[in-house]
Amino acid sequence: MIRSPVNDRKASYKAPPGPIRDAASSQEHRRQKALEEQKRRRAERFDSTRQLDFFAGLSLGHSDDEEVEDAPDVVLEGVSTFAPLLPPSNAVVNEVASPSAPPVHVNVATKDDTTQPSTNGKKKNKNKRKGKGKSSVAKSNPGPPVPGKWGDKCMYAELLEMNEEFDLVKGDGIPDDIESGWVAVAPVPKGKRCLAITHAASGIAGIVPNTTLRSRLLGKPLMKPFPSSLPPHTVLDCILDDGWRNNGILHILDVMKWKGQDIGDCETPFRFWWRDTRLSELSAFPPPAAEEQHNQTIPSAYQFPYPTMLLAIPCHTDTTLPYISNTLIPITRSSRHIPVTIPASTASGMMETDNAPADAFAPIQSVTAEVKSDGLLLYDARSTYEPGTSPLSTWVPIRPYTDNSHRDESMHADEEGPLDRFERLIKRRLEGGKGELHMDMCE
Repeated sequence: MIRSPVNDRKASYKAPPGPIRDAASSQEHRRQKALEEQKRRRAERFDSTRQLDFFAGLSLGHSDDEEVEDAPDVVLEGVSTFAPLLPPSNAVVNEVASPSAPPVHVNVATKDDTTQPSTNGKKKNKNKRKGKGKSSVAKSNPGPPVPGKWGDKCMYAELLEMNEEFDLVKGDGIPDDIESGWVAVAPVPKGKRCLAITHAASGIAGIVPNTTLRSRLLGKPLMKPFPSSLPPHTVLDCILDDGWRNNGILHILDVMKWKGQDIGDCETPFRFWWRDTRLSELSAFPPPAAEEQHNQTIPSAYQFPYPTMLLAIPCHTDTTLPYISNTLIPITRSSRHIPVTIPASTASGMMETDNAPADAFAPIQSVTAEVKSDGLLLYDARSTYEPGTSPLSTWVPIRPYTDNSHRDESMHADEEGPLDRFERLIKRRLEGGKGELHMDMCE
């Protein structure tokens, strides 16, 4: 059985990293190379925007006001001298000689030309038959799926490579500048990574569909376009909540574009500030009305037809070791409780009004939805947003899982996960820092 690269990626996503042979193959080394590559591409974009290449060969000419003896004399001539170089035109001569005569077109054909249509027709028919055969073979032997225009555009984090064995070359895997050069995102909810893409729709905002969700890997639409309060020409990195049918939540992780402006070229702290500021300015719309149930005696629970709440995942710029140990890790382990607005039940015998929309006078109620955590994300503060897997973003899940058992949480509830190792390494650094400080004071 041949395993596809997608299945291999899922199987190894939360598996422990392989052994690090030397410092050149470490995650820190790849991270520094990625930062240098981003700086180089950013400098090239700035130079291309300034269009300095167009001015490289320009020079100031001689001024008419200045009398320069060594300047070459420019001779001004007409175009009549170039008239003999033009090829003779028979059409013009014929029109002048006999303007009333109709134009005569003579086609000179050879024996090969006379037999050309029949042979070409046979060849075309053969090619058509061959084309049909190729298409049938392609359908019978489908290859791996090809990503579309929006495929593999998310900045996908690498699993943080941690090492609990003391080694001066490898280190413990936690970045040395984690207290000053990183940004944390937690708790990351459980769900499906996707892109939210908006377009300009002609109609009332919040009613006309203007938003499409596309999958991370192939860029295929996950559902039909739906209305949202997002502005047109916006691209967001999102996580569709596992229980979005019950809570209608779409978690916003990062910003790639906003109203056509490229925000991905900005550094991480600014992107998250922009995300939180712009999302807070959006207006909230009431949830869509529940579908009428004629054949059911007992009304079922309300389900959202599409996501209605755009919820930003909390960002933490304080990544000092005490804050990570005392605040960030406990937050990552806990769930979030979000108030959600849903239509109230209509079983109490409300009075119907003629010629009125179904949701015009529909009452709403607030319920609390639980959002379960999946782990912790760390972003390098100096990095910009780049598509594909990047060492500039690292992932610390709560517990590991495989393809066969990741859906059964009870099987791995007591199993040690990467977050436990991360917590031990953070505490070791805290204890090591205190010991070094005590030794310095004694000396």
